[in-house]
Amino acid sequence: MERGAMRKSEVLAAEAVSCLNRAMAALRNIWEEIGIPEEQRLERTDVVRKHIKSLLDMMVAEEESLKERLLKSIALCRKELDTLCRDLQLGPFEVEESTILQMEKNLRTCVEALQKQKRDRKQELKALQEQDRALCDILCTAPFTIDTGSVPSLEDLDRYRRHVASLNTLKEQRREEFVTNKRQIILLMEELDHTPDTSFERDVVCEDEEAFCLSENNITALHSLLQQLEARRALNEAVCAELRARILTLWERLQIPQEERESSAVHLAGSRVRTRRALQQEVDHLEELKLQNMKSIIHAIRAELAVYWDKCFYSQEQRERFSPFYDEDYTETLLKLHDAEVGKMKTCYETHKDLFQAVQKWEESWKLFLELESKANDPSRFTNRGGSLLKEEKERAKLQKTLSRLQEELERKVQSWEEEFKEAFLVKGQQFMEYVAERWQQYHLEKEKEKQERHLKKSREMEAEMLYGSAPRTPIKRRMLSPQTPAKVSKLHGTSSASTASNTTVRSALARAICHSPTSRLPPSGKKISQARTPVRAAAKPPRRRLREQNKENVSQLDGTTRSAWPASLCPL
Repeated sequence: MERGAMRKSEVLAAEAVSCLNRAMAALRNIWEEIGIPEEQRLERTDVVRKHIKSLLDMMVAEEESLKERLLKSIALCRKELDTLCRDLQLGPFEVEESTILQMEKNLRTCVEALQKQKRDRKQELKALQEQDRALCDILCTAPFTIDTGSVPSLEDLDRYRRHVASLNTLKEQRREEFVTNKRQIILLMEELDHTPDTSFERDVVCEDEEAFCLSENNITALHSLLQQLEARRALNEAVCAELRARILTLWERLQIPQEERESSAVHLAGSRVRTRRALQQEVDHLEELKLQNMKSIIHAIRAELAVYWDKCFYSQEQRERFSPFYDEDYTETLLKLHDAEVGKMKTCYETHKDLFQAVQKWEESWKLFLELESKANDPSRFTNRGGSLLKEEKERAKLQKTLSRLQEELERKVQSWEEEFKEAFLVKGQQFMEYVAERWQQYHLEKEKEKQERHLKKSREMEAEMLYGSAPRTPIKRRMLSPQTPAKVSKLHGTSSASTASNTTVRSALARAICHSPTSRLPPSGKKISQARTPVRAAAKPPRRRLREQNKENVSQLDGTTRSAWPASLCPL
């Protein structure tokens, strides 16, 4: 490219010389045609030469001046570039070696670009500062620290942008939080009939949302105000719930008719102040009625107290400790004592409800166990049809597992309860395991008593069979009685009664003879009597040995079934 420019300049110079020569030749021709003498031609040629030289000198001077201006511009641009690079915190600027004109142009372009960058940074810094001041005024925070006297670096501007962005995010969060809390506060104030009485409350409720200062202290105070109002509402709700429960209790105790209940304030929803006042008025009215019906109220409370005693498995001794229960002087003091005792028992039951319900479940299973045992000892169950025995056996197996599991679970629960409360868990005045052991002991004693009664009954039957012979075990069809006259009936009745009396006399005599006769015992010598005396009723049939053996087997099977159905793991004894 440079070679082409040089060739072009040489061509132009040659053209300029050629033009000059043509001009001089034209001048000489004109001079010759005019007839100007040679001396004048020389003078005029010298004048032309001087003019051309002067013109060329002027042109050279102008070009020299241009060169100097370009060199000065290059120096100024270099100086300006160094300053801008320092201000903009950039590295040293290096310019490619070229002609003076191109170098000056390149340097001037770079200076203009860096000046524009400097202006842009300052403008952005100014805009960020304005946003920062506005956000700091709203959020009541300190402004971002930056040197405003110098041009900010790109890192400083980036940090500043991120700082302003975080403040905008914080502002939006606090604005949303303020708007949400403001709505809740207004609703709570309306519900509580509360009028803003402080400047802060008025600012929250009445002031424009955009004008509210979203400082950290204000947001904290806003949360505190909301919590206070929620606490007041919760207190109102608790008081209203307590008043409603009190009204329901007094209704039951006073037996208020349903018509009066439906028109009561207890059906008012919510927990506003006016609702609370209406409920309190209802309670006061019922309290006055309660004082007028003291005796019936106390009796109703005693019935409720007895229910809680049963639920908590109180023994008679524990119940008798509350002596006002048996007081007949119906006063307000007595009513308060009963109310306090009911409250204590209700709290006790609700606190340990799971454990009491588990004990109740065990009690129900135990009662069902005793019922199944009673059925198992009933010989008539073998005559039932429809699979009742199979159902009883399935129920017995299921109850066996349930009772065992409940007893193990209760033992663990009672142990943990006693470790937690550092006292014994009592069921009807006894520790639970002692109570269970006593129930099993009573069960075994009853079984032993029944067994002894069966043996005694069996021995008496055997004694009667030895005396009178065994009675036929199969039912005998009744004989058809022919119609008789009243005289015959009375005669028959008389005969039967006489025979019955004589038979009774003979049987008692024979019994004494058999029981007290020395022949019924072995003699002192140890020899057996060869022949025992037979009773007078020689015609009586001997006892049926096979039937007696079958009865013994049936009784033993029943006892064995009852014992084998309940393993020893269920019995604490």
